Amino acid sequence: MDISIVIPCYRSENTIAKVIDEIQSTMRLRPYLSYEVILVNDCSPDGVWNVICDLTKNNKNIIGVNLSKNFGQHSALMAGFKNSTGDTVVTLDDDGQTPASKIYDLYDELNKGYDVVYATYRDYNPNFFRKLGSRFANKMTYYMLDVKEKLPDGSSFRIMRRYIVDEIIKYNNPYPYILGLILRSTRNVSMVEVEQRDRLSGKSGYTLKSLFSLWLNGFTAFSVKPLEFGAVIGFFLALLGIIFAVIIVVRKIINPDVQMGWSSLISAVTFIGGVIMIMLGLIGEYVGRIYICINDSPQYVIKEVIGKDSI
Repeated sequence: MDISIVIPCYRSENTIAKVIDEIQSTMRLRPYLSYEVILVNDCSPDGVWNVICDLTKNNKNIIGVNLSKNFGQHSALMAGFKNSTGDTVVTLDDDGQTPASKIYDLYDELNKGYDVVYATYRDYNPNFFRKLGSRFANKMTYYMLDVKEKLPDGSSFRIMRRYIVDEIIKYNNPYPYILGLILRSTRNVSMVEVEQRDRLSGKSGYTLKSLFSLWLNGFTAFSVKPLEFGAVIGFFLALLGIIFAVIIVVRKIINPDVQMGWSSLISAVTFIGGVIMIMLGLIGEYVGRIYICINDSPQYVIKEVIGKDSI
């Protein structure tokens, strides 16, 4: 198999068939390349699974993977990767925003010697929370993984070599973060500019809560730098406390009548207490995730696989 195309599906009952039509039209441009499409139903509340079942009946290149509950986009991608067989693997959205017609633009760029190629969007203009979450996640990734290269803003349209995908699916813990897993495997990444389109229908399934959860996955999954950062803050506050104490003593010696400020004391206690609680929460997050991983919480659970003789 030359190309596998993995698409997580959620609330895309009215769009996924149009995306498949575009993929088929694109793949006909190079009939000498074999391909498969893996559609992963992330327990969508609409009828997208019924649509996927119909698509697999009419097209031998389509495989349907039905998850037992909603595990999230990145876990759905991992399930798709596990069931893919292509020498290269493409990931697409199910809403029609990512132009499937540009798959070969990414494919040709990959063949220049890169391991991963991302699509970047001209005039990328998501909603405020999506933009904020994507940029913050990227900044976090720069810091956590010591990335010097420019990263794509919010792009889920990418193509990868098989060995990268094989390395990614070795990660069995329940909090996958695809960009982090890719950058942990390679830095030989390129980008191709494409034009992002409007959604065919509906609205993004990403909420502020889900964006925060995704950010937290990347923040805690691949680095202990947040804990190191907490130690630096603690050292800085301790040094600041010593300096403040010296200033108070000197002021008292110079002017014995000066009164100590209640407001400044409360402000300092509140600030330091807030920092302590943040760091305790962060440590608790690490400990909780360790506990869940030790208990072998599943990354995803596949309920059913249909198409292509159910591989």
